Amino acid sequence: MTGTTVAVVQQPPALLDLEESLRRAAVHITDAAAAGADLVVFPETWLTCYPAWVFGLAGWRDGTARHWHARLLEQSPVLDHDGGVDDDLAPVRAAARECGVSVVLGLNERPGRASGSLYNSLITIGPDGRTLNLHRKLTPTHTERIVWAAGDGAGLRVVGTPAGRVGSLVCWEHFSPLARHALHAQDEEIHVAAWPDMPESHVIAARSYALEGRCFVVSAGQYLTTDDLPADLLDAYRAGVGPDAPESGPLFNGGSHIVAPDGSWVVEPVFDEARVITATLDTGQRYGELLDLDVAGHYARPDVFQLSVDRSRREKGVRFTE
Repeated sequence: MTGTTVAVVQQPPALLDLEESLRRAAVHITDAAAAGADLVVFPETWLTCYPAWVFGLAGWRDGTARHWHARLLEQSPVLDHDGGVDDDLAPVRAAARECGVSVVLGLNERPGRASGSLYNSLITIGPDGRTLNLHRKLTPTHTERIVWAAGDGAGLRVVGTPAGRVGSLVCWEHFSPLARHALHAQDEEIHVAAWPDMPESHVIAARSYALEGRCFVVSAGQYLTTDDLPADLLDAYRAGVGPDAPESGPLFNGGSHIVAPDGSWVVEPVFDEARVITATLDTGQRYGELLDLDVAGHYARPDVFQLSVDRSRREKGVRFTE
């Protein structure tokens, strides 16, 4: 058995409070490492919240929506991709480095200190505290397009870590066959699937990804209650979650889980509980499963199908010349 231990942080962030969320993240990384974790995973936009209010505040020039967008910009981290002095993730990088673990963290990424746009991003940090990959969600879903810009293919990468070869996608990217195949083709051993919530469709997508890619899928879902929200955001956030949102209690109830390369459960979905979920994976299992199916290898037909992926980083599309 070739084992690696993964930990999923199903704990609430401090909404719209970057400093406190970073402190909590460092604590969770340290605790997970003490429990033996090699890889620590956080849900979609854990820093500094999933902005669910946009689904209820989509009206033109809505004053409340504008207020919370400005607050979200203010409390979203700016990254130096080399982990330099102008990087807001210093506490997370330090925890990864001091504990010798790899981290995949969902965040609202602000590309510059004065930027008015955000990306729904997943950053993979190695045990030296440096960035291994930064993936920006390719296409925000439905009303999410109000708050997040479209990403690019630069982060469609599987990277080597001591825990294994790790790739990641955000939420409904798991319904994109081409995005999935781009990662399958890079011999992904552990796939991180980041979600806000965990309805049955998301569980199905995660299990299907594991079967298709013959890899482990580590799914991280948000756990967030009404008590975790600022009082003045509560009504708008509940409205965004939907008509079934409770007056009190969990708004996002977790559901994090881990799937083996044969589609079986390593850890079944964990609902209604704030905790760190830890499991040891037999990473050699995927190679036996590949006998039957290797969608980017012996089961592929490159003479019939070809996929081209542009992995250049798209910036603002403005070129200045003197």
